Amino acid sequence: MGNGAKAATKRERNAKDAAKSGGKSQLKTNETAKDIMCVICRSTFLKTARAPALTEHASNKHSKTLQDCFPNFVEVAKK
Repeated sequence: MGNGAKAATKRERNAKDAAKSGGKSQLKTNETAKDIMCVICRSTFLKTARAPALTEHASNKHSKTLQDCFPNFVEVAKK
């Protein structure tokens, strides 16, 4: 008389649907794509970050230059 069997069936069906769609989370994908790191505060930025955004971080947060905070950063030329 309970709905226990219905709930279990629905959980199984939802698990199968999640497995079919790949279960990719955009948040998890973004976290793995953060490979630019400020050497001062250890803040991470997406690999698509451009020099103006990183310069803004360096000057606003640390009163330093882009090279002080991100010594390994090399801007990729636009296609």
